[in-house]
Amino acid sequence: MDDFLIYLRLGFDHITDPRGYDHILFVIALCAVYTIRQWRQVLILVTAFTIGHSITLALATLQLIHYKTALVELLIPITILITAVTNFFFQEPKSRAAFAKPANRSWRYMLALTFGLIHGMGFSNYLRSLLGREAEIIKPLLAFNIGLEIGQLVIVSLVLGLAFVVIDLVKRNRLRWTLIVSGIVAGMALSLIIDNEYLGELLK
Repeated sequence: MDDFLIYLRLGFDHITDPRGYDHILFVIALCAVYTIRQWRQVLILVTAFTIGHSITLALATLQLIHYKTALVELLIPITILITAVTNFFFQEPKSRAAFAKPANRSWRYMLALTFGLIHGMGFSNYLRSLLGREAEIIKPLLAFNIGLEIGQLVIVSLVLGLAFVVIDLVKRNRLRWTLIVSGIVAGMALSLIIDNEYLGELLK
């Protein structure tokens, strides 16, 4: 059980580590168009992302799929940028009821699932470096993934909590909140893309 808790903590620390903020940016971009009243839609969205990255995290850690690490490190900020840019086309629902849904947003679930596949490969790089030649990897894999999810839910809670303060308590415009948050995330993602060494090699 001690090893299980160790890998659970490592998974949590990995996704919440501000020094490796790319995954944090992606979760923020996913949630930027939602309010705390729409937590059900957010839960479905996060679940789609979870399914995606759980699949490739398992397959890559078990070495059932192979890929270029440098390419994945480039694709991750690209997924962040795309997600943030889609937020610029957000349309605030006319109804302010608790269960109001963002218009034409069902495609976001498939986007989260697809991009989750890419992020899972990024998670696996870190996990495999931790495992080394350890024979038993199923339990560490499970613990690490659970840790990732706990950390992910913490990030989602913070984003929705801050949105509640800004939109509901301070009474700021919801669309402006979405555009500001998404713009900051898009700018940071673009910086990561430009600074990526693999992109530089491709452009030579």
